[in-house]
Formats: sequence, C-alpha cells, structure tokens
Amino acid sequence: MAQLATDLIKLNNLQLAGKLVSDELLLGIHGSKRSGIGTEFEQYRHYEPGDDPKRIDWKLFARTGKHLVRESATESNLHVRFLIDLSGSMNYGEGAVRRLDYAKILLASLAYLGYRQGDQMSLYGLQAGVLQTLAPSGKQSFQKILAALQIAEANGDWSNSDPRFPEFMQKQKEMLIMASDFLQVGDEWLTLIKHAANPRREIVIFQILGDQELNFDLRGFYRFKDLESGREVELDADAIRETVRQASAQYMTRLEEALRIPHVRLVRVRLSDPIAMVLKSFLM
Repeated sequence: MAQLATDLIKLNNLQLAGKLVSDELLLGIHGSKRSGIGTEFEQYRHYEPGDDPKRIDWKLFARTGKHLVRESATESNLHVRFLIDLSGSMNYGEGAVRRLDYAKILLASLAYLGYRQGDQMSLYGLQAGVLQTLAPSGKQSFQKILAALQIAEANGDWSNSDPRFPEFMQKQKEMLIMASDFLQVGDEWLTLIKHAANPRREIVIFQILGDQELNFDLRGFYRFKDLESGREVELDADAIRETVRQASAQYMTRLEEALRIPHVRLVRVRLSDPIAMVLKSFLM
C-alpha cells in the first residue's frame, strides 16, 4: 500500500521517509538501478545470450540447476543536481501536508535512489532571487543533502527576472531535478529553464500543487493570503470560482506549451498523490 505524505511527514525523519518511499518504489520497478560488472554484489538474474559465461554462478547452478548471472553495482558518472524552491508559496498546505514538506520527501527519496546508484549529487535552493548551494557534491553528499533539506525553510519571494546561474550553465552530462509550485509573477521560472537547457542536461520539473489550486471548490467567504508578499484580501469564493478556474487552466496550458523543450520534462503532482506512485510513473 502506498505511503501517504501525511504518514511520511509524521515520521519527522527524512532519511527514513526517503528510504520507505524508495524501497516501495524498487519493489515495483525491478532493475531500475543501473547494474554492471563491479566489485559490490547487487543481485542475480537469468543468463541471457551474449552474457559472458564466466559471470554465471556455477556453485549456485550445482544447487539449483539454473544459469544465474551475478550482477554488481557500478558507480555512475552522472551528476544529479537537486533544486528546491524556497519561496514563501512553498508553505502552502492542504490538510496536514505542506508543499515544502512534500517536496523535501520527494527529493530525499530521489537522493536515496541516487545514493544506491553511486550518482554524484548536490542540492541547491532558490530564495529571494538567489541560488544557494545547500549541499555540494563530494564525500557524504547524500547525508549532507538530507541534513540541508531537514532544516530548509521557505519565505519571501523569488524576484529574479533574468536568472543566469553559472552552476547551471556548464555543459556537462547531468540531470537537474527541480521541486517547486512553478507559479511565477512574470516568466522567471521559464527563463531559468531556457537558460539551463542544453543537450547534455536533462531537466525534470516536479510541479507540486494542491487540489484547491487546480479545482478551486471552495464555497463562501475566505480571507486569502499571498504567502510571499503577506498581502491579504477577503473574497466570496463562489463569485470568483469560474474566473480562478479559467485562469488556472490557461496558465497550466501555457506552461505545458512553453516547456515543450528538448530534454525538459514537466511532471505535475498533487499534494494528495502518494509520492512513491508519482516517482514510479516518472521512472517508468
């Protein structure tokens, strides 16, 4: 059964939450990890034409009569950069699930998978128009990423109309994984993506949204607060429902069209979606 975000948040332990999600994910996707001929034993699989017969475990064959090949984990040469949005709108929540907490568990789960594969990893945060290095690549990067995610807080806006960060301009083989609501005042997020996109960099954007942000089923009077500016306004939800729904649908469509860029993938996620199911769909 898929772990719900509310249950994972209650654990208050990102390493355990990420491991639970990743283990659940790996049960459903056998062989999602890269394997090869190395020194660390990983798993057995059936012999296939073209395999080196020397890789068959002949002692196991003597006991079982099956031609099984030993596979070992190999260190990846892929650099995975994680990027988390730390602007105030990430504090939005529905029920007991904050967008920021959902993003933390999602990235922790992916970092756990990267750790198992031997990927190089680093973590960055975007806040107040600035790119912050939260955990550089290198030794113990996985533990550093978890520690940085655990204490990361979201506040303020992200007022950078022309984001050009040297860290994302390098033309090396890597994957950039972003977790954000991807809601923008102008085109700051799209500008960042277009600057960072190149044939050697795969960009994956997890756009995390609440059901009410997409459906807007509220009824009656509400006090709405801008989580970045702090500005508040009281409105009748019934009076603005169709306007909000139409504006939301238009924005989502425009975003999908703008992100039809080679090597860029948008994954839209709801706060009510089990994280393991989201990642399984993404990896498949």
